[in-house]
Amino acid sequence: MTRVAKAPKVVKARKAPNTPISETNIKKAAIRLLGQHLVSPEVQYIQRTLGASAPQETLDANVLAVRKMPWASIVLPD
Repeated sequence: MTRVAKAPKVVKARKAPNTPISETNIKKAAIRLLGQHLVSPEVQYIQRTLGASAPQETLDANVLAVRKMPWASIVLPD
């Protein structure tokens, strides 16, 4: 009797769940990643850039990137 190998199951990649882009979540990510708080113009920039929600990886990348950006590109002109 010969055994027939079953085809492997196809596992679909899960889409990363979106995280609300709130001031609290941004500040928590900054503490976790940078060990310090962001100032309010940096928080506002991230909120403007990402909108209402985004994957955690995107939030983390923006928190790290905002500290390397020139101040003039973060702050809105009056």
